[in-house]
Amino acid sequence: MVILAGCVCVAAARAETCTTQSAMTPAQRTSLAEAARSLALKVQADDLTGLRGSLTPELTKDAAAFEYLVGNTSNKLTGGPPVVDQIYTLDATNLKKNADGSAPDAQFYCSLNNTTAEAQFTIPALPPGKYGFAIVTFAPASGKPWRLSLLLRQDASPNDGGRWLIAGFYPGPMTAAGHDGLWYWTEARQMTKQKEPWVAWLYYQQAERLLTPAAFVMSTHLDKLRTEAQSAAPPVLAEGISADTPLVVKAGDGTEYRFTALGVDDSLGQSSVDVAAHMKADVISDPVAARKRNDAAAAALIAAYPELRKPFHGVWIYAETAGQPPFATEQPMTDIK
Repeated sequence: MVILAGCVCVAAARAETCTTQSAMTPAQRTSLAEAARSLALKVQADDLTGLRGSLTPELTKDAAAFEYLVGNTSNKLTGGPPVVDQIYTLDATNLKKNADGSAPDAQFYCSLNNTTAEAQFTIPALPPGKYGFAIVTFAPASGKPWRLSLLLRQDASPNDGGRWLIAGFYPGPMTAAGHDGLWYWTEARQMTKQKEPWVAWLYYQQAERLLTPAAFVMSTHLDKLRTEAQSAAPPVLAEGISADTPLVVKAGDGTEYRFTALGVDDSLGQSSVDVAAHMKADVISDPVAARKRNDAAAAALIAAYPELRKPFHGVWIYAETAGQPPFATEQPMTDIK
């Protein structure tokens, strides 16, 4: 479930306007929904030939990255046909380019009639034009449901009859360890009440990841989720952590581990998600020694914050050194002493 549903959007007091499916004409709804469904079917079939002709010139320049993402996504879209859940038209035809000729950032506000709720699209470097945003879901009888979010632009060429082209492609799973985003949100609230802020904070992150269709989309509900997450964060994380302000954890032998990011990971498909921890590290050429260093870092993290042990399957450690690929390892909680 994506918590943008139900918006009937009206024009904001600026050049960019947003319209939801309930406010569209039948012809507009059909055109955008059918285009989204057709493109989703091509992604499901890994039809790169068919998709190449449906890219905007800007996306064509990065076609290799797009095709790689399609290839990694198509095999996950098993089972039944795609369902177009939500569509929006985003009119930026009057958007003016910046003085240097570059594309400006665009904002679209979609207000729910007679309420204060809204959805907001803040899209960086958007060329002028008429856009559509579609959320398409795949829900197989077995396996993990997936969502494809598509930013489409209507071709202005008179020879193409207003054909919709892909301007952005944002695939993602709708569940993690068998649970959807609302489940993680509910559990995060419960963990907060139980005074388990570390679990709550990570569950809020998982909820946001599952409920956000694309990074440039925000809604009243998602804003509420982020506010709750910030309020529930452990004091040491209240201002966030980064490479400049790492979370420093000291092991029993005095070794310090500097964690630059904490999150969750569902790549192993276990019954519960893993903790994912990124840390600054020196280069260790011996993989056995590097693995030992990572295992010690995981043990130090769990020893410092033992509430993480019960609800998570294990810990991923990403040891990161400038100019080098990260050295990543996963260790089940049962093996962390």
